[in-house]
Amino acid sequence: MASQSQSQTQSIAPPKLLGYQTDGFFDELVDDKTVARPDAELLIDRINRLPAEELLRRQKAIERALYQMGITFTVYSDAAGTEKIMPFDIVPRIVSTMLWHHIEAGLKQRIKALNLFLGDIYNEQQIVKDGVIPRDLIDSASTFLPQCVGLKPPRNVWCHVTGTDLVRDNTGAVYVLEDNLRCPSGVSYVLQNRHVMKKNFPQVFSASRVRPVRDYPARLYQMLRGMAREDINDPTVAVLTPGVFNSAYYEHSYLAQQMGVELVEGRDLVVEKDIVYMRTTDGLQQVDVLYRRVDDIFLDPDVFRADSMLGVKGLMSAYRAGNVALANAPGTGIADDKVIYAFVPDMIRYYLNEEAILANVPTYVCSRAEDRKYVLAHLDELVVKAANESGGYGILIGPHATKKERAEFAEKIRENPRNFVAQPTLQLSRMPTLADGNIEGRHVDLRPYILCNSEDDVWVMPGGLTRVALRKGSLVVNSSQGGGSKDTWVVADPGQSVAIDELS
Repeated sequence: MASQSQSQTQSIAPPKLLGYQTDGFFDELVDDKTVARPDAELLIDRINRLPAEELLRRQKAIERALYQMGITFTVYSDAAGTEKIMPFDIVPRIVSTMLWHHIEAGLKQRIKALNLFLGDIYNEQQIVKDGVIPRDLIDSASTFLPQCVGLKPPRNVWCHVTGTDLVRDNTGAVYVLEDNLRCPSGVSYVLQNRHVMKKNFPQVFSASRVRPVRDYPARLYQMLRGMAREDINDPTVAVLTPGVFNSAYYEHSYLAQQMGVELVEGRDLVVEKDIVYMRTTDGLQQVDVLYRRVDDIFLDPDVFRADSMLGVKGLMSAYRAGNVALANAPGTGIADDKVIYAFVPDMIRYYLNEEAILANVPTYVCSRAEDRKYVLAHLDELVVKAANESGGYGILIGPHATKKERAEFAEKIRENPRNFVAQPTLQLSRMPTLADGNIEGRHVDLRPYILCNSEDDVWVMPGGLTRVALRKGSLVVNSSQGGGSKDTWVVADPGQSVAIDELS
């Protein structure tokens, strides 16, 4: 009997990922012995059974499908050509039910506090008066827009759509890396990644009880419709894009198509008597809600940058009059500032009287003399970030930088300490990734997307964009810096809907 019991135990032992090394990093799919984590057993077993050439064949088939779909992004700094196909990796990320509950609760708490902060900072500024955030940090922020002082968006919702970047360290703990509250991009890749992925591992996908993501456009559309004035029964919604040369234009057109609304540029709109109209072949049509993918300072040349060719003259006047709703509200960029990010846990305590469920990465604010002194003395150990850069630009990764690069950054910090923060170099979690025909570990992060209808009505897409640093050893996951993406599978609770229907 003992022998039979032992045999049964051995037969159900979780599989190891053959030929894989974790190299001492926390791995999302396997433990330090390369044994599959509970929700990843079916996937690891399937990968073990597939020859390397078959994985590579499927990878190339997916890349062809993405190319045919036109899933692209733009790299402005690449002299070889700006239009790129979004790199995709065939090995999906799996997020357990328990971990997702933690992430979801933390994101809802964070969005609630950030909305309260934005409403406060553009009105009473009580958080500044009470000394929680220094006034000079607000006044010196290029993203704080005096033109938005006094704004009161409906239901006090400023950030309707948010993409929050999360990382895990070598213990598996989750940290918020940054908030993206202006025009967060990438959700179209989540939806298209799922579309191509479900065809390549259909049995594992079905058996893994993956939560669906394809209802995001419908939820986004309903949220946008709900932002219109209450007296408008059938509001007209449109997506406002900077145009075809914008790095995320594919996403703008994709979301407009999925929602069944018009994709417009600034030149397609006109404001008359504080009402926004869209030019059509049948004449002018009133627009009630704009999902704007144009940065704040380009929205209205009468109010912000006078040389803007992307916005609409009079748009802010129509917005203040309540005749058009904007998602996200103008002014949200102050909460994207990487210096202000350091104070989000303080915001949560101040506004909600709670401790942050999701911790920030420990952050040194270089405008503080003591922090600056420490940063300058430890540049070889830290990651230094410019306050308002994005896309992986304006970053110094100290341990990987040359002495010359560190000296140049030190001079920049001394010249403009307000513009920089520094953080310890986290050992980011990794994942099995197909690289040069082999399965190797690569660092990842996760950007979930959050829709906020009101303070008590916040929805977190069950998944998000897993970004992967495809270059060996790299910590930079941004597509503009050589990164790619993976499908993200969140495991459903009993009774929750699963994405089996997405296989049809």
